[in-house]
Amino acid sequence: MEDKSYIKGNLYKQIYRNEMNGYMVGLFKIRENNIDYEDNIINITGIFPKLNEKKEYILYGKLVNHPKYGLQFSVSSFEVVLPTKEEELVTFLSSDLFPIGEKTAKRIVDTFHEETINKILENKDCLQLIPRLTEKRIDKIYNVLVDYQNTSNIVLELTKLGFEMKESLSFLNKYDNKILDTVNTNIYELIDSDEMSFNKIDEIALNMGIEEDDDRRIKALIIYVMKELCFNNGDTYLTLEEISFNLSNFVSISPEKLDYLMIKLIRDGKIVIEDKRYYLKKFYEAEKYICERLCFLNDMTVTSNININKYIDNEKFNNICYDDIQRKAIEWGVNNNITIITGGPGTGKTTILTAIVNILIEVNKLKESEIALLAPTGRAAKKMMETTGISASTIHKFLGWDKDTNTFSTNEYSPRNEKYIIVDEVSMIDTLLMEALLKGIKRNAKLILVGDYYQLPSVSEGQILKDLIDSDCLPVIRLNQIYRQTEGSYILNLAYDIKEKNISEDLFIKKDDYLFINGDNDNTMSIIKEVILKAIKKGYTDREVQVLAPMYKSLNGIDNLNKVLQDLFNPKSDKKKEIIIKDVTYREYDKVLQLVNDPDNNVYNGDIGYIEDIIISDGKNITNQININYDGNIVEYTPDKFINFRHGYAISIHKAQGSEFDTVIMPILPSFKRMLYNKLVYTGVTRAKKSLVVIGDANSFIYGINNDYVDNRKTTLKDFIINNYKTNV
Repeated sequence: MEDKSYIKGNLYKQIYRNEMNGYMVGLFKIRENNIDYEDNIINITGIFPKLNEKKEYILYGKLVNHPKYGLQFSVSSFEVVLPTKEEELVTFLSSDLFPIGEKTAKRIVDTFHEETINKILENKDCLQLIPRLTEKRIDKIYNVLVDYQNTSNIVLELTKLGFEMKESLSFLNKYDNKILDTVNTNIYELIDSDEMSFNKIDEIALNMGIEEDDDRRIKALIIYVMKELCFNNGDTYLTLEEISFNLSNFVSISPEKLDYLMIKLIRDGKIVIEDKRYYLKKFYEAEKYICERLCFLNDMTVTSNININKYIDNEKFNNICYDDIQRKAIEWGVNNNITIITGGPGTGKTTILTAIVNILIEVNKLKESEIALLAPTGRAAKKMMETTGISASTIHKFLGWDKDTNTFSTNEYSPRNEKYIIVDEVSMIDTLLMEALLKGIKRNAKLILVGDYYQLPSVSEGQILKDLIDSDCLPVIRLNQIYRQTEGSYILNLAYDIKEKNISEDLFIKKDDYLFINGDNDNTMSIIKEVILKAIKKGYTDREVQVLAPMYKSLNGIDNLNKVLQDLFNPKSDKKKEIIIKDVTYREYDKVLQLVNDPDNNVYNGDIGYIEDIIISDGKNITNQININYDGNIVEYTPDKFINFRHGYAISIHKAQGSEFDTVIMPILPSFKRMLYNKLVYTGVTRAKKSLVVIGDANSFIYGINNDYVDNRKTTLKDFIINNYKTNV
């Protein structure tokens, strides 16, 4: 074994433990070590099975200097220590772990000497040589020693098979001593835990000698293929033909065998088949649950009857002149049990929400704590808070999401108590998140859902807003009149022209707030440079200017754009520290984009921040660290979290949803063709508040406007709602 830093001793106190994945924070009492640490107690972190305070362990890992908690030992692996010297053996056997005292322990060690433990493990009956040891005590001594030894042996066996130490410890925590039985009986059961990818488990399984056409493997393959297809296409169900076709990339089986295994998967509770639609059970149940909850709200007797007119015509509402549709939206929102409000940018959605909130507080005498303002992203939640004046939250934070286990602490067994739930940017909400939200609120909580029907659907499975509106069974207000329009403004007109596929010369004519610049795959990057340099000369910074693109790869993709834009907005300087992460250079003051939800640090997927400080490792006590400032919220990233962000000078249009930027620059090129479609172009354009620059090929722009392919997601929420009302007629 290569030399490693280690500490040897006992667990002193467990401070925190995640029961799902075994991650633990604790205090460890050191008896021996080879690290530069003088105290006898140290903080430890890592993935462990349950440690016994009475057992002795050797922990391997490294000493790190955590910015908040100081020096701590980050554990990568461990061993249970079995004593070998005779005096150690007497102390060990007379400890609380065993049902004997010091005298009996000494008799045992005097009989077997330093081979005591090996002798007992080889044949427990050897203890019958010791006077006054009953069969029950002999069994207890033997079982404790077996258990003591098992942890190390199990981890060793798993790592021999190809599991990494972290994975081995996580599975040992989850399955306890049965993990090896599970691996040997059906290793593919481990996929259900989402701890490891299918490909990794499949590789280990095949190396163990499992045949390619083994039923256990094919059943796991079917689930894997269904998960991949649903995620990649945004579908909540699949056809047998597409499952069979994609399965053939891995294994060749007959249609009869596939039908047989599908039936077994139904019996296993993994899939549902209905009307020739093949569902992963979680999506079927989620769509059914969403349907049931929303129809329940819709059918519930409306008890509120507030006349809004006398409230919205006073100074508190800024003397806004609401049209009939807007008044109807406010009235429904205040009184109905469920209301869906949809409209594009500038149609007054935010104004309506503010009016609804003000009336609920003034007329219904609701406290702010009785109204929940929610959005899928941190930026969208912040925008709601700024416009309404009351606190808003991401859905994940509201539901108490645990990123380690991907579960919510708020659910149907412990729902929130708010009376009104107002959700913005609903087009971004996927099926499973919508299910979780409805489980996390009271059954009779009133619901107002707001979003733009024509924006991109969610990144993950489903198209919630579209299905609810298309069902034509729920109360929907459609806002069509543009109000947020200043003289000479063209961006909003352009957005509606794109939505309606109204292509005219205006698309390519310069306006006060819009510019189209001809470019091709080869010269677009240099044009973008020129536009950015002019903007910088005029005093614009990367806080006002955002580049949006449809793809990460290719010459003009997001990855290359970020390299070029970093040098323009934040050039190299001796005054700025730098760090290289996977061939990408990050420097202080860089603009970055958060990629995952991290409710513990109040930062969410799509949030944009700036690198405030880079701490470079000294190779001993200090580890690499990057501190990122998100509008005053400083989040500290250690190396294991570096994958959670990337440069944000250029971002994808998907990641820009729920955000607005003063100036948007958007390349539209032939090399992006397979990613160009109407809703993507529309969403990109509607991110611009004051100025929009489209650079690229006119034919590609027109192609993207005319391409409707995104509307083809396979979901059944709409059908479930329609059928519910057909059945109840």
